[in-house]
Amino acid sequence: MSKQYVLQAQVRELQGKGASRRLRNTGMVPAVIYGAGGEAQSISLRHNEMLRNLQEEGFYSQIITVDFGDRKEQVILRDLQRHPAKPIIMHADLQRIRDDEEIRVHVALHFLNDESAKGVKEQGGTVSHMISEVEVSCLPKNLPEFIEVDMINVEKGQILHLSDLKLPEGVSLPALALGEDHDNAIAAIH
Repeated sequence: MSKQYVLQAQVRELQGKGASRRLRNTGMVPAVIYGAGGEAQSISLRHNEMLRNLQEEGFYSQIITVDFGDRKEQVILRDLQRHPAKPIIMHADLQRIRDDEEIRVHVALHFLNDESAKGVKEQGGTVSHMISEVEVSCLPKNLPEFIEVDMINVEKGQILHLSDLKLPEGVSLPALALGEDHDNAIAAIH
């Protein structure tokens, strides 16, 4: 079961560089919510709450509830701007989602049994991970927290591709719909 992420938010009236700077000085992060047929809305989020959630891998790919007090909206994190030298979040872009509309999200790959894989343990190979996340397309209710890649039966010289992934029900990989040329390698044992 994936964790439920909730962010407390306030609608923000003042916009622009100066207003955003003053907002950040009060411990808030300027953000915008857009999509799902609604108007773009400028909001502010608590900086410490954002930093705490950003430490968790699932926050980048899971559904987030934005709580305005009188109403709630379901969103996913689309973009994040950070300060180049300080641990400060400069701005966040959140996209609204609808339960009946498919979304595309990058989901992390969790590699299992790297050390005990046949190609490593018996054949003296080394595991190489080519990618650490994949783009999936699904309805919000089917969104996986991560996708597991079991390396236990992979032999030396064998390459795993996107088409080898075991996807949960209702989840697809848009890259595979583009043809065989887009069936990229995800891991191998050399």
